[in-house]
Amino acid sequence: MPAPRLATFSVDGTTKYGLVVGSGIVDLSARHANDYPTLREVIAAGALTKFADEAARHSRDFALDAITWQPPIPAPEKIICIGVNYPDRNAEYKDGQDAPKYPSMFMRTPRSFVGHGAPLVRPRASAQLDYEGEVVLIIGKAGRHIPESAALEHIAAVTLCNEGTIRDWVRHAKFNVTQGKNFDSTGSLGPWLVPYTDEAQIADIRLTTRVNGELRQDDRTSRLIFGFRYLINYISTFTTLMPGDVIVTGTPTGAGARFDPPRYLKPGDVVEVEAEGIGMLRNGVVDEA
Repeated sequence: MPAPRLATFSVDGTTKYGLVVGSGIVDLSARHANDYPTLREVIAAGALTKFADEAARHSRDFALDAITWQPPIPAPEKIICIGVNYPDRNAEYKDGQDAPKYPSMFMRTPRSFVGHGAPLVRPRASAQLDYEGEVVLIIGKAGRHIPESAALEHIAAVTLCNEGTIRDWVRHAKFNVTQGKNFDSTGSLGPWLVPYTDEAQIADIRLTTRVNGELRQDDRTSRLIFGFRYLINYISTFTTLMPGDVIVTGTPTGAGARFDPPRYLKPGDVVEVEAEGIGMLRNGVVDEA
């Protein structure tokens, strides 16, 4: 039996959430929005699996081709992204340095992401729009100074990210990548949340990225330099993790910037990020209007 898939979507301009069932979706927000306005509140209540079980008893309210997919968490308090977290990715830098002692990280804004099926936008400021396929952890239980031994208990769900990057803008300054990581609508999250069950679910996921059907990135979460337990422990040392927080855990080797010459995204391209047990996040590319 496939894992439950809970999504945020819009119909006629109204944002809703529900359970994906076959080629349709059961509208849970129509039944629960007064108490749980978004999936973030469902997560905070620890009710993802309960709601999924309930929704599975209902017939679909909308066909999938009648909805617009949105990022699963509409207004996360934090979107924390991890850089250089696969061994081959560290080697790409060709700086002779060993794997870093601590993870690199940066924050992204919700507005920099679109949902599944929406186009990524190549901005007027640069033609260097790049892709980065990643596995995402969604925090379910608040915590500070979370020990590694208990870290996975704080995960509510997993999803996918295309952590789209404007390459020349991550090099504008000496110490930060913030500008190049936060252009509007350059990345994507989704298509849905898969509730977290146990460590075996995420310990060795194959993660791939394809551009126009060509395999560009291919690795496994078992090879992460900084594993999921460590990331939650480390991040919670300096900030309180809250329900609905998003942790984007790093991309494998094979982004467009690393080809010679670089292979950046252009209008008409289609990027597919896929992971075992989670699904596929697909987005086209357009130029900024």
